[in-house]
Amino acid sequence: MAKAHFGLIGLGVMGENLVLNAERNGFSSVVYNRTYSKTEHFLNGIGEGKAISGAIDLKDFVNQLERPRRILMMVKAGSATDAVIQQISQYLEEDDLLIDGGNSLFSDTERRVAELESKSFGYIGMGVSGGAKGALEGPSMMPGGTKSSYTAIESLLTKMAAQVEDGPCVTYIGPGGSGHFVKTVHNGIEYGIEQILSESYDLMKRVCGMNCDQISEVFGMWNQTEELSSYLVEITEKCLQEKDPDDGTDLVEKIMDKAGQKGTGLWTVISALQLGASVPTIYASLNARVMSSMKAQRENAEIVFGPPHSSYFDLGSQSDGMPPLMDAVVLSTIASYAQGMDLLMLASREYNYDLHMPSIAQIWKGGCIIRSTLLTRIQEAFLSKPDLPNLIVDPWFTDQIKQRLPGLAKVVSVSADAGIPVPCFSSTLDYINSYKTARLPQNLVQAMRDCFGSHTYERTDRIGSFHTEWEH
Repeated sequence: MAKAHFGLIGLGVMGENLVLNAERNGFSSVVYNRTYSKTEHFLNGIGEGKAISGAIDLKDFVNQLERPRRILMMVKAGSATDAVIQQISQYLEEDDLLIDGGNSLFSDTERRVAELESKSFGYIGMGVSGGAKGALEGPSMMPGGTKSSYTAIESLLTKMAAQVEDGPCVTYIGPGGSGHFVKTVHNGIEYGIEQILSESYDLMKRVCGMNCDQISEVFGMWNQTEELSSYLVEITEKCLQEKDPDDGTDLVEKIMDKAGQKGTGLWTVISALQLGASVPTIYASLNARVMSSMKAQRENAEIVFGPPHSSYFDLGSQSDGMPPLMDAVVLSTIASYAQGMDLLMLASREYNYDLHMPSIAQIWKGGCIIRSTLLTRIQEAFLSKPDLPNLIVDPWFTDQIKQRLPGLAKVVSVSADAGIPVPCFSSTLDYINSYKTARLPQNLVQAMRDCFGSHTYERTDRIGSFHTEWEH
């Protein structure tokens, strides 16, 4: 029997759809899952009649693959991934290649690349975005590791990836854990945009008294614009239209307001703190999820303090797309992308990843969760000026900020007056105002640090470090 081109370990929804994607693109496959009943269910169900076989154990799995072997692992990040690597390594031979397609911490991937390549095995840490549908129809993929390892799977990945007007949504990201780092930041940006859209929904409902159908219409209008046309706006419109089959009411209003997370947003914020990147919009979105988990405490606090004000405020006409609110959403979305790209540039220098920013923007234009028309502008900005210090000083983005900043300020002011939390909108306003302010009040911070700790300070009128005996 002919050997299979491609192997998959882990038959979760993403794994199943990725192997179906590979098979559809002409790559015969063998699959393995820790529980063989799961393998049988797949082969007798959606995998039936396709060029996909199953393996009862890892030795059988490896033996069914042509050499050099190309194996994609879709298992839980952390110790589960390490366990699979340890178990399968005994069966691998020189030039065989393992690909981790899960959401692994980039430093774990750095370690695994070094360990496995010292044994003459290849290793790729690859971020995969697009959800279950994207995995099947074409995801955005972010592979990192040695260039030779990527070359060995390039033909497979370019066929499996989403396709946009300027190529497949996959490229070699860089060495070590760079692929997983880029995916982590992608997810941080995703956290930000999801919270931004949720804040706009909340304001339309609570300040403007709109129902879900009316709010959905506004999202539909936004999705027709260059600034906001995106997958996340598209699905938000759909979510708001969905009705409970039991009674026909809006389903979204029956969902508990507690958002989950799998760690990548946290990793984004931790990396930003370590590298000195300012990511307040992304951080605010993470904190909003943390706050949402405190449901019982929030319910009790509302009894103590009373509910937010129910006053009506003018946020624009629904038929015009709520212009001030759209301004807030556009600028906060821009800020989320800008902060993510800034973090990537800092990581590229610190870890010697040599990230190519236009290529990252290009592979996010299709397949992935944060795909949007705005990414074309981001791609063009970095092509025009590779050393761009921050996305918001690109001329097109600067114009957007100048035009829309009053709208964002109005939304934040209205929300504060009504007692409605808008963490991403507020953080974005502070971020933009801080970035465009030449002199901030941290001169006083430095004076206090020098006063209590003799930490010294720099002066605006002289070169060097200085100390003052502040307490006489």
